[in-house]
Amino acid sequence: MEEGMSSMQQKAAELEHMAEVLLTGEQLRLRLHEEKVIKDRRHHLKTYPNCFVAKELIDWLIDHKEASDRETAIKLVQKLLDHSIIHHVCDEHKEFKDVKLFYRFRKDDGTFPLDNEVKVFMRGQRLYEKLMSSENTLLQAREEEGVKYERTFVASEFIDWLIQEGEATTRTEAEQLGRRLLEHGIIQHVSNKHHFMDSNLLYQCRMNFRRRRRLMELLTEKSRLMPESHDSPFCLRKQNHDNRKHTSFLSVSPTKEIKIVSAVRRSSMSSCGSSGYFSSSPTLSSSPPVLCNPKSVLKRPVTADELLMPGAPYVRKTFTIVGDAVGWGFVVRGSKPCHIQAVDPSGPAAAAGMKV
Repeated sequence: MEEGMSSMQQKAAELEHMAEVLLTGEQLRLRLHEEKVIKDRRHHLKTYPNCFVAKELIDWLIDHKEASDRETAIKLVQKLLDHSIIHHVCDEHKEFKDVKLFYRFRKDDGTFPLDNEVKVFMRGQRLYEKLMSSENTLLQAREEEGVKYERTFVASEFIDWLIQEGEATTRTEAEQLGRRLLEHGIIQHVSNKHHFMDSNLLYQCRMNFRRRRRLMELLTEKSRLMPESHDSPFCLRKQNHDNRKHTSFLSVSPTKEIKIVSAVRRSSMSSCGSSGYFSSSPTLSSSPPVLCNPKSVLKRPVTADELLMPGAPYVRKTFTIVGDAVGWGFVVRGSKPCHIQAVDPSGPAAAAGMKV
């Protein structure tokens, strides 16, 4: 059973990455429409509707700090091209080039391939918005096996709701939909022990469709698909009542914000992407999970006076981080001053630009 669930988790991770690419591309498309980067253009007496100029998009990505340089920007957009989210208006170029060529989002010209995976994600997004609506009371804090979890729904009640909303006509059909959502990483059992079934088991939304995706996340594909390591500072586990004295990684409400003022060496602005991260069971418990203790990243102690000294090789930055269902996605160590020990490459902190 454990081997089967592990295989399913790996498959869900691959599908989840595809979903992240789709969601990132869609958020970018809406922003480009809003800022008139996408518009009707003419070339050789022919009008090409809803397209953008490759060179102008590269300029826009750098101006909006979505990419640090043109080479990185090209790699990011190439990801969208490889996943058939955008294409050259005449389908003559398979490589994205920093020149005055016209490209278009396939969703704008109706050529986006709606395969089964994409349909599941689109349906999952619609269900997610319904679940998160203020009128819905399906998501509540509940306990399973003595552990309390936030924002959970009971499988049998979820099935009742799917039928009530017209998403399914029978309980069997609704259960099959729930299983597809779990296999695509959209929902999960709270402790990741069970597949979806018509029962009193508790489940949670695993994918936050509303989270602002940054294009730079598209380049973390390898780390995102790696299985969770017990050495990772983000391996969230259930914590029994005897372990409350241990260091913990608190989960917070998605609506909460935290502002962090971080002073870091200019020469050390690199994130810890070596261990990779894939959370197969992000527990949302009121008794916080145990956090694996990573090794220190500091080469030597640094004092607060040294950080604030004029001319010191440090830069002061303020980050506004909007937490998701798991937390803020970073680990703080030390005191007076503290330092950023680790950053989850797929979490809110990394999306806000925080680095080790």
